Amino acid sequence: METLRIGVPAYRMDFYTNLRIIVNQLPEAVYVPVRDVYSYRRAIALKLNRVIGQPLFQTFDLNNQFEDFDLSKVDVLHFSNGISYGKTPWVSHFETILPRFSEVLSQTKEAHWQNLQPGRLTLKGLDALRGAACKQIIAWSENAANAQRKFLSEVSSEYSEPILAKLRVLHPAQEVLMDQVVPRGYDHEHPIRFALVGAGFFRKGGRELFRAFDKLAGEEGLPIRLVVVSSLRLEPYAAHETEEDLAWARQVIAGKPEWLEYYHEMPNADVLELLKNADVGLLPTWADTFGLSVLEAQAAGCPVITTDVRALPEINNSRVGWLIHVPKDVLGEAVYRTVEERLELSQIIEEGLKNVIRSIVEDPSSIAIKGQASLDQIREQHDPQTYAEKLRQIYRAAIA
Repeated sequence: METLRIGVPAYRMDFYTNLRIIVNQLPEAVYVPVRDVYSYRRAIALKLNRVIGQPLFQTFDLNNQFEDFDLSKVDVLHFSNGISYGKTPWVSHFETILPRFSEVLSQTKEAHWQNLQPGRLTLKGLDALRGAACKQIIAWSENAANAQRKFLSEVSSEYSEPILAKLRVLHPAQEVLMDQVVPRGYDHEHPIRFALVGAGFFRKGGRELFRAFDKLAGEEGLPIRLVVVSSLRLEPYAAHETEEDLAWARQVIAGKPEWLEYYHEMPNADVLELLKNADVGLLPTWADTFGLSVLEAQAAGCPVITTDVRALPEINNSRVGWLIHVPKDVLGEAVYRTVEERLELSQIIEEGLKNVIRSIVEDPSSIAIKGQASLDQIREQHDPQTYAEKLRQIYRAAIA
């Protein structure tokens, strides 16, 4: 089989998402790290910000643009959320909307849809997307595809029609991590193990989990245990956590409650082993576009409790797991703009967790039933060979 040379932005080559959806997905492909004007501008901006001691130079928009003047000798360029201005054939996976620029994301909040005014940079991005070099834009999910369709419905048809013709949906691949689920017995000596994995602790529902487990395990004495792998990274959006919130979480961890097992970090291979030994996965998130950790848990036969934001209902439902329904906007994002909305969302997630966990304790047989259904779903919908063949077809069509 003829070797394909796939160009991937060098500084993103080993990003976890790129490793999951682009790099090393085809055995016959050579993945070439490529550099361009925007990656150099980004590196300079980051260096200047470090020298100054504050983020004076913004890099978000630089992350998602590419121009190498066609000097990279590759067959196809493959981006994650990026676009190219060159003539080399290219494709792009995306989680929300392309072009992924700050002015696009700010204008596509629900309140601004009817008054969307594409700026110069957005129009430049739309030109690249409708151009001949752009061969396909690949949505991670139907949710992302619908967001793209809605955005394009607000711009001129001279842009929307050629771009929509290139749109397709391709869920990420996931290898199964076990053959079948073996039911387990649970009691206070062998509690039900729940696992949360993710650096963004507060955004992924960590605060609500600590409160729920303190109530259910600490006060009510239910036979449950929470395993957390998180660096407790502070993030500037969604839950809007503060240093005070971080201090509280650290205080809970330092108290070493019997119901908590905490790890600051863990290699991915060890995380997968942890999931194999867990009973229920957790992603009661405020904001996630997809949820790769959900696929990993399901592949380990570990059903997951999630909220129903963005693409999560596409990979999690009452047959394979548990969903907590939260207030959402037109794109399926949780509503958390104001302090009052954030308080309401937090309370809904916490109460939802308590209700679901109590139901699991009352009927622990549901764990194995949903776990096996999760495993079967991974086999049917996320097969790596099927995913690789679809990528192969995309690349072949791009260079035809």
